[in-house]
Amino acid sequence: PQRDAALLGGDKPVDYLNIPAEANPFLGYRAVRIYEEYASLFTTQLRSILRASAHGNLKIMIPMISSMEEILWVKEKLAEAKQQLRNEHIPFDEKIPLGIMLEVPSVMFIIDQCCEEIDFFSIGSNDLTQYLLAVDRDNAKVTRHYNSLNPAFLRALDFAVQAVHRQGKWIGLCGELGAKGSVLPLLVGLGLDEISMGAPSIPAAKARMAQLDSRACRQLLNQAMACRTSLEVEHLLAQFRMSQQDAPLVTAQCITLDSDWRSKEEVIKGMTDNLLLAGRCRYPRKLEADLWAREAVFSTGLGFSFAIPHSKSEHIEQSTISVARLNAPVRWGDDEAQFIIMLTLNKHAAGDQHMRIFSRLARRIMHEEFRNTLVNAASADAIASLLQHELEL
Repeated sequence: PQRDAALLGGDKPVDYLNIPAEANPFLGYRAVRIYEEYASLFTTQLRSILRASAHGNLKIMIPMISSMEEILWVKEKLAEAKQQLRNEHIPFDEKIPLGIMLEVPSVMFIIDQCCEEIDFFSIGSNDLTQYLLAVDRDNAKVTRHYNSLNPAFLRALDFAVQAVHRQGKWIGLCGELGAKGSVLPLLVGLGLDEISMGAPSIPAAKARMAQLDSRACRQLLNQAMACRTSLEVEHLLAQFRMSQQDAPLVTAQCITLDSDWRSKEEVIKGMTDNLLLAGRCRYPRKLEADLWAREAVFSTGLGFSFAIPHSKSEHIEQSTISVARLNAPVRWGDDEAQFIIMLTLNKHAAGDQHMRIFSRLARRIMHEEFRNTLVNAASADAIASLLQHELEL
């Protein structure tokens, strides 16, 4: 049966201990570091857990461990508490597991030694992130650096899981990261024994995991660890999610008909905003900047009142061909455009797809019949179907 973990002295303040306020309590006097001063209270807690273990499946978990000295001290006190209960003829689980939170980076380098003394590990993703990246997650000025998708953090997780499993021990993960559905494929790729999350998140996580292939998730994790930035990892996850959904390059959701946009600026902004609404782009203003960088080199107007703005960008998560048919033409460089086909292809996954589609589309626009069919199409679905056929998508 599943064992419940009793966590002794985490990061939540306890008024009756009268511990003085600290500038940064996450680096101060907390968790295992206060046990020695409050040894009597700690022993009382251990005795309570041990007595309860006779009536259910319990395990003991110690937070904020950073050295072997702390583990050995805890084991000494646990042994004393067990002996007290034996002397008093009070039953308890003699084999109750003892584990630690893996949240201080120093533990990662003594995992082999820790495994000789304890039974399991639980990665505290919140604290390990801030300690590994030296970021106070409560400081608004540096919160942008607090990102568990940092490739260095992912490598640290993989290092820890592999090291623990080599010793034949159990390792799970708790914290905010476990509840993020978008990150679940990476956690599956890590090969964790358990992922802890709030009860409301469990049904969706189970349904998602049932659709995942562990080998594909491991390959995704390897790709994520090879990324150079957190943003690249975010894009990689989005592409993986879209590939699982079999998202098409052209969709009616990204086709706008009879729009009242009155300038080139409004058109590009509106079309990138649509990509955000479609879940294909998380940073529309950054994607917009990439499109304008291309326009600064040369205008993408093709004549015939058509324009093809395009970009290979890291800010588009799912490569997309968007369309806008305007009610009235707008100035587009030295020309005018009323029918806009926008190519936004992911920089890291597009390969030569960008030029192949652009060239094929430019050639088709030279044909009057193709242009007329697009301009007079009755619906977004009709335009999407035509582009898929003509561009051989």
